Amino acid sequence: MPKVRKDAVHMVMQGHNKEEVGRRFGVGSSTIHKWVKKAGTYPYHNIPTLSSKPKHHPKQLSDEIVWKIFKQRLAHNRCAEVVHRELINQNINISLSSVKRTLDREGLLKKRSLWKRYHPPVDRPYPVSPGDLVELDTIHIMINKKARIYVFTLIDTYSRWAYAKCYKKIGSKITVTFAKEAQKQSPFTFDMFQSDHGPEFGRWFIDRSKANHRYTRVGKPNDNAHIERFNRTLQEECLDKVKANPKEINCALKKYLSYYNNERLHLGINLKTPSQLTTQSVQAID
Repeated sequence: MPKVRKDAVHMVMQGHNKEEVGRRFGVGSSTIHKWVKKAGTYPYHNIPTLSSKPKHHPKQLSDEIVWKIFKQRLAHNRCAEVVHRELINQNINISLSSVKRTLDREGLLKKRSLWKRYHPPVDRPYPVSPGDLVELDTIHIMINKKARIYVFTLIDTYSRWAYAKCYKKIGSKITVTFAKEAQKQSPFTFDMFQSDHGPEFGRWFIDRSKANHRYTRVGKPNDNAHIERFNRTLQEECLDKVKANPKEINCALKKYLSYYNNERLHLGINLKTPSQLTTQSVQAID
């Protein structure tokens, strides 16, 4: 269409009548007149097709209300529902959808990513015996600017019994292998795993794990507080003293975990060792 308008304007400039040009292009003479009038404002007389969308809506929000929505949002950074209720409390009659559209138009509305899967919530069990809740995580160790190795860690929230192993790669298959090795070393059975939303704890791992599984809340590392604290202790007391090599790390982990589970006293379990609690639990069951 921009080329058609350009040709029509060119014919008029060559001296052709507007009615004649209109019949040639199948439009009215008034349309040709408008094209000629607009041709001077566009380079090379290429008149673009303008949107037919109306510039204003009869029921659009006033600038004052829009500013109040922005002000309420930026004051406390609360969600659209809270902003809507606060405006209602200020006797401002506005719908929730209008608040959401206004915030979305200005990029102030946080949307859920379409690439993230929905995980149904699972109640967090209260650990009363070993294995009731076992937390999983991964420590990333940089070898150079592009390569890294991974230390998979596991801890029982009741007894503080822990296990760890270093791998060259990361993935759900390796997580399954790690969990099976940890179960063989553990004196108790794992009933439920808890992890963050890392790719190594994806659907492939959950489907092949014999224990139940639950995810922590997104952006809430405190939900995995036990394993996060264990990771720090492991790095300070073991990993920082060893070269970044999987074989050397695994040799050091074997010695350190024996000390951690059998000799190291833990304030969180009344200055006992994890092996003492696991032994007491097994004796109580017997």
